Amino acid sequence: MKKIQMVDLKGQYADIKQEVDTSIQEIIDNTAFINGPKVHQFQKNLENYLGVKHVIPCANGTDALQIAMMGLGLEQGDEVITADFTFAATVEVIALLKLTPVLVDVDPDNFNIDIDAIKKAITPKTKAIVPVHLFGQCANMEAIMQIAKEHNLYVIEDNAQAIGANYTYQDGTKAKAGTIGHVASTSFFPSKNLGCYGDGGAIFTNDDDLAHTIRGIVNHGMYERYRHDVVGVNSRLDSIQAAVLDAKLPHLDNYNQARRDAARKYNAALKDVPQITLPKTVNNCEGICDTCDCHVFHQYTLKLENVDRDALVKYLNSHDIPCGVYYPIPLHKQKAYQDSRYNEADFTVTNQLVKQVISLPMHTELEDDQIEFITTKIKEFIANN
Repeated sequence: MKKIQMVDLKGQYADIKQEVDTSIQEIIDNTAFINGPKVHQFQKNLENYLGVKHVIPCANGTDALQIAMMGLGLEQGDEVITADFTFAATVEVIALLKLTPVLVDVDPDNFNIDIDAIKKAITPKTKAIVPVHLFGQCANMEAIMQIAKEHNLYVIEDNAQAIGANYTYQDGTKAKAGTIGHVASTSFFPSKNLGCYGDGGAIFTNDDDLAHTIRGIVNHGMYERYRHDVVGVNSRLDSIQAAVLDAKLPHLDNYNQARRDAARKYNAALKDVPQITLPKTVNNCEGICDTCDCHVFHQYTLKLENVDRDALVKYLNSHDIPCGVYYPIPLHKQKAYQDSRYNEADFTVTNQLVKQVISLPMHTELEDDQIEFITTKIKEFIANN
C-alpha cells in the first residue's frame, strides 16, 4: 500500500505531467509572466466551464473575497452576514474593509449557513450575505437569493471549496456553484479541487458593470496604464499558475467524480457504525447515488458521537493516517473576532460541530486498499474505546 496522503498532489501531477510541463515551458519560453495570453485563455475556458459571463483571475482566494466586496462599494460599518463554521478568510476580509461581520450558525446536516439564522440576523445595516459552500456543496442558494431580494442585499458566494459542484433548483434546473449570487470568489490553493502550484484565485459575476469595476481593482485601479480610476490593489494570477490551471481544468469533472467515488467507498465501509454520522448532501443521497453531482467532496467530514475525537486523531496518526479537524474553534470565539453582540445560544450547532468533526484523506488518487485500511483502523478504535 502506498503512503497515505491527506492530499496527493504528487500522484495527481504524475498523471498529467506532460500537459503541465508543456504548458509551463510555454510561459518560460515566451516570458509573458504577468497577465499573459495563458491567463486570458484560462479565464475564457473557466467562463465556458462555469457558464458565467465574467471570470476575473487574481492572486489568491482571500483577495478574491476582498475585491468582490470592494467592487460592490460596501462602506465602513455595513453589516455582512456569514457562517460561523468556516475558515477565517471569510470573516477576515470583512474586518479588513472595516465592515461589520455578523456571524451566524450553520445547518447540522450539511454544515452550510442556516437560513433561519440569516433571517434573524438582518438589520437595517445589513448589506450583504456571504454563504460559504463548505466542504464541496452549495448552501441553500434559492432561499438565500429570495432573502436577498426581499431585503435588497448583495450575495457574495464563497466558492473556495465547491468549484464544479452543481446546485439544483426546485424546478430541476441546475447552475454551477459560484454563478448564482451577485458575485463569487474562489481559491486555487494547491489542495483545492482545482488547484495551482502556488497561490491563485478568481472572482465570478454575470454583472457587466461589476466585472468592469473589479478588473480595475485587481490591477491598481487602472483601466489604462498610469490612469487610476478607482482605488485598487495588486492582485493578479501569474501566467505560470494560469498554465497549470488551464492544464488541469479539462480534468476537473473527473477529479470531482473520483472524490465522489472515494466518498461512496468510505460511506459503504462506515455506514453501520452507530457512532458515526456520514456526510449528508442537500438531496440526502449521502454521496452514494451515482447521479449525485451536488457535492464535490473537497473534504470528507464525519460527525462523531460518544467518541474521543482527539484520541482518534492521535490513533490514526500513529498508524500513519493523516486527518484533519476543520474547524476546531468557531470564528465567534477567535480572539480577533470576538464581539459582545454574540450570544452562545445562537451557535449551538457550531459549538457542537467543533467537538465532533473529523476529516479523512480525500483526493483524486485514493486507492481502495488505502480506504479499507483507514476505515478499518477507525472501526478498531471505536470498538476498543
